[in-house]
Amino acid sequence: MFELTSLHWIFTLFILLIIVAMIMRRDTSIICIIGIFLIGYVAKGTINQAIIGIFNSFVYALNELSGTILIISLIVAMSKALLYTGVNEIMVEPFARAIRTPSMAYWIIGVFMMMISWFFWPSPAAALMGAVLLPVGLRVGLPAMGVAASMNLFGHGIALSSDWVIQGAPKLTSAAAGIPVQDVVNASVPLILVMGLVTVSVAYWTLKRDIEKGRLSIEKDTVLINSSDSLDETAAFPLATRVKKWLAAMVLILFGIDVAVMVSFNLRGGDATALIGGTAILIMIMIVLIAHKGKGIEQTTSYLVEGFKFGITVFGPVIPIAAFFYLGDSGFVTIFGKVLPLDSQGLVNDLGLVMAQNVSISPVIGAFTIMIVGIITGLDGSGFSGISLVGSLAKLFSVSIGSGTATLTALGQIAAIFTGGGTLVPWSLIAVAAICNVNPFELARRNLLPVMAGLIVTTVVAIFLL
Repeated sequence: MFELTSLHWIFTLFILLIIVAMIMRRDTSIICIIGIFLIGYVAKGTINQAIIGIFNSFVYALNELSGTILIISLIVAMSKALLYTGVNEIMVEPFARAIRTPSMAYWIIGVFMMMISWFFWPSPAAALMGAVLLPVGLRVGLPAMGVAASMNLFGHGIALSSDWVIQGAPKLTSAAAGIPVQDVVNASVPLILVMGLVTVSVAYWTLKRDIEKGRLSIEKDTVLINSSDSLDETAAFPLATRVKKWLAAMVLILFGIDVAVMVSFNLRGGDATALIGGTAILIMIMIVLIAHKGKGIEQTTSYLVEGFKFGITVFGPVIPIAAFFYLGDSGFVTIFGKVLPLDSQGLVNDLGLVMAQNVSISPVIGAFTIMIVGIITGLDGSGFSGISLVGSLAKLFSVSIGSGTATLTALGQIAAIFTGGGTLVPWSLIAVAAICNVNPFELARRNLLPVMAGLIVTTVVAIFLL
């Protein structure tokens, strides 16, 4: 039986401190930095190596998040160009005619996000959806937080945890459980339906309640532009209606071509995101050159600077926290070397494994244990790193219970990806938060009740299916 080391206990202690701080709405950066220092000191035995570990963990987190930071910055730069030239108003007009209320915006944006995420995964879907439908939601009275919650729960929650089209997640969990991929997919259907319905319904209820009580303001301006930008006043350059219509059509056509290319060349994940990002750069350049004419070259740089300024501003508070939690997985070996026991699967996965080893198995206990282990393994912000573990545990538990390998595997997959893929870990949902310009920590807090309610109800349903 695997035994926890002092590194595991320190990591666990600081996870609890971070959770308490987040509940109390206090900043957690200092806690994470102290945690990294102590883990480094215990791992390497010297203060100087622990201090070096702090910097290296930041570098590791920045490298891991760099693709997301870049795509967000480029989308924001493009969005600023669309806003200043008035092209965005033309773009959203057709959608605005179909979406007339905040409730319609919540459900329609969410369903669109889910459908695109099934085929291309949520990160590129967020870039596509945010650029076009965020202004629509704001125009009809849905706060930016409501748009973010809808995109996040439908995309990074329902679509990514089911992954019925690409089947990356089911392949990993089914391989670990030793069962066919289709068995996991079939078993996940009723669980995803329950999880999705409960989660988005509770989120909609809390959102509507907070709007009615004035806790959320009805924002009608495009939130991707803030008053602190340093663009020259000449950036605001209204175009003729005919030109704006031509540019709006061009934007939609180019992104439509992106979708066709993704399908034709089977682009997924990072490749799909890169295609969207590159297209956003070209769109921004074309619009700026047309709008600003002789000053287009200088203004192009200004838009890019503002986009990157926004990206760093949004991601800055997240990097220390992500740096700490990346130590729970492969980041630990990269930063501090191979000092964990030889049979260790990483700090986070080890915690889940020990918990599973010390729990007596029955259908009720087995299902809830798999759900909790899935949540624990999702804390690293990946969602995918620990699903092989939950697949293995599902197989082990099902032997004791006598059935239900596929159901337990699907349940663990849903719990891990909803947590870390993600809707609860701030740096895993930051793509949507940044596109909508909302605080990722506030979005995570808003998601907590709906997701936990969904997981509990889904686990109860899974028990009856075992």
